[in-house]
Amino acid sequence: MINTLDEVKFVLKKYNQEHLLNGYDKLQEKDKKELLEQISNIDFELINSLYNNTKKEDIQHNDAIEPIEYLDKYKLNDKYKYYEDIGKKSIKNGKLAAVTMAGGQGTRLGHEGPKGTYDIGLDSHKSLFELLADYLKQEGEKYGVVIPWFIMTSRENNNQTLEFFEKNKYFGYKKDRDLFFFVQNELPMIDTEGKILIGEDGLIKLAADGHGGIYESLVKSGMTEKMRQLNIEWVFIGGVDNCLVKMVDPVLMGTAIDKNVTVACKSIVKAKPEEKVGVFCKRNGRPSVIEYSEISEDMAKAVDENGELLYGESHILCNLFKIEAIERMGKTPLPYHSAFKKTKYINKDGELVVPNSPNAYKFEAFLFDAFGEIDDMVILRVKREEEFAPVKNSDDAKVDCPSTARDLYEKFNKSKGMIL
Repeated sequence: MINTLDEVKFVLKKYNQEHLLNGYDKLQEKDKKELLEQISNIDFELINSLYNNTKKEDIQHNDAIEPIEYLDKYKLNDKYKYYEDIGKKSIKNGKLAAVTMAGGQGTRLGHEGPKGTYDIGLDSHKSLFELLADYLKQEGEKYGVVIPWFIMTSRENNNQTLEFFEKNKYFGYKKDRDLFFFVQNELPMIDTEGKILIGEDGLIKLAADGHGGIYESLVKSGMTEKMRQLNIEWVFIGGVDNCLVKMVDPVLMGTAIDKNVTVACKSIVKAKPEEKVGVFCKRNGRPSVIEYSEISEDMAKAVDENGELLYGESHILCNLFKIEAIERMGKTPLPYHSAFKKTKYINKDGELVVPNSPNAYKFEAFLFDAFGEIDDMVILRVKREEEFAPVKNSDDAKVDCPSTARDLYEKFNKSKGMIL
């Protein structure tokens, strides 16, 4: 751990990042301390490696890609109740916890604040967080348990999220007893010359490390240890922006238990072959998710003898893990993918730069990159209209937006006789 200003200067000179201290003398004492701590925590060798990778052309892999088997939840016939009974027993015994990834802001929705605080326009004006809380409480009452809820925030929205929950009396949950918050890991952003950026606050410009960082964040924050103290065996991980996410699914859990796998995922069939989504497959004989950009047109349109798409099972970020799998994945860092983004920063002359086009790299890990570490998994196809109503874009996009999510949410819940 770097402790003194002289030590920081030595390290920065070694890695040609001396500009990080250009505005140091103008900072308040608490910000000076935070900046030094930030620099102390940077893995400069990793940053150099990530930067060098951005300059390489995409490597063409000769991976063997094959279709993967899946189960259709509504074509299980007599097996449905069999799996459901297994899952119900485990849930009633308090073996399930839910994790919600909620590190994002609602900027793309025109919302100031964490995305989870966003109101999708229901008559009740409930936020995404409250919709998820209502669901978890209803399911808990059904099974006679309280389902522990773990929420991953980011450095950017953690304080606002905590304030929102406190203001709303934690939606009936008990903080630090059955409701837990932890902060996602971050990595510095860098420019096209490999220089780490300074933000408008004079501190390192950080960005969340992607949903693939969930494993490491759960382990390092002590959340998996907390889960073990609560006798949790299975953990459902989903995003805050899917207002129809079914975090408590006895059929999914029962299938995983029966087939003795450590990971079970939900899928929905692609709306059309050209839909730009990642799909489940086998890569070199192991479970994987292949991005739409990796699939040829012929592969995307290929069908089986029943006319079903061979590569049609979309990954919708609805995944169930045995706690041992999370702990194992959390100990081995996943590969990072670079994304070229537009971001403001303070240059070496202390001037604010507001770009008109992408100017910096952020680095993200993908949750599904860990799937290659397991031998087998369960994929359960579910119905889009029942389990997938994401809120990712503004209404102008007319897809995966508040209006489409609201319509799906209302139709599903009214069909079940639920009061909204």
